[in-house]
Amino acid sequence: MTSRVVRAALTETCNVYAPMPGSVDELPSLAMRLDDVRRANVEHHVALIAEAARQGAQVVGLGELFAAPYFALRRDAFWRELAESAQDGPTVAALSACAREHRVVVVAPIYERDGERRFNTAVVIDADGAPLGRFRKCHIPQGRNEQGAFDERFYYEPSDGRCNPPGARAVVSSDPFLPVFETAVGRIGVSICYDRHFEGMVGGLAAGGAELVFSPAVTFGAKSHRLWEREFEVDACRHRVFVGGSNRRGSEPPWDQPYFGASHFVGPEGRCVDVSTHERLVIADLDLGSLAGPDPSGWDLRRDARPEIGRG
Repeated sequence: MTSRVVRAALTETCNVYAPMPGSVDELPSLAMRLDDVRRANVEHHVALIAEAARQGAQVVGLGELFAAPYFALRRDAFWRELAESAQDGPTVAALSACAREHRVVVVAPIYERDGERRFNTAVVIDADGAPLGRFRKCHIPQGRNEQGAFDERFYYEPSDGRCNPPGARAVVSSDPFLPVFETAVGRIGVSICYDRHFEGMVGGLAAGGAELVFSPAVTFGAKSHRLWEREFEVDACRHRVFVGGSNRRGSEPPWDQPYFGASHFVGPEGRCVDVSTHERLVIADLDLGSLAGPDPSGWDLRRDARPEIGRG
């Protein structure tokens, strides 16, 4: 077994645009300042990527919809104008330049506009600054828990499987909904927030060749917090992959909904040690080479699975 250690980072932050309205009823006043909201958050994350690179990170996963506050807590149609191109929009352009400058792979979850359609999308940018393609969130939640509501279906639709526009390169998976990207650090897949609860997501990415799965999220509530600590560990063990879950931490005026953070990396053998010296970064050393070796338990779940069982 050959060691292949990759230093990976996650951001754990929230909206940094300071002149937010004092109440939710005043939110429409932001309609003419959406570019300023985006710019402030992109600049914040560019600085975090630079710090992660300074600490030796080779790949950085940003949080879900990182370029804005989490707006899906209620319906405000003006936020739909924040959506941008996943190929040549301002966020991808800025992060491509950042990735190239610091020679890091970046997983950048944006609010995508494709014609008149909108998606919750992660763009994977290689260490040379080239966007490799995109993953579109497959499962879109709408509901309420003991802390608040989430109305994402008002803002974007589920993936249509068109994750790789013409000219996309380095996709190694044949599943159009679950692309896996060959990057400078290894094979990367993405599963956004609500996707993590669904059987077949991480397994499908692993079957497509993923070694490292990023799961950017905006999540809150007691059950979500409890499962956040368990689901990734089970998936990493069951499918022999590393998983990095990035959640917001703090609260964002004027909604003041608290996000519990708890971002972390986990591998087949459990939680990975956070070596970050920055409060808004989680950094861990992941030995992707170990995935090719035998499971120390003696198990071989892929070999011993019986496909005729559990197919309904």
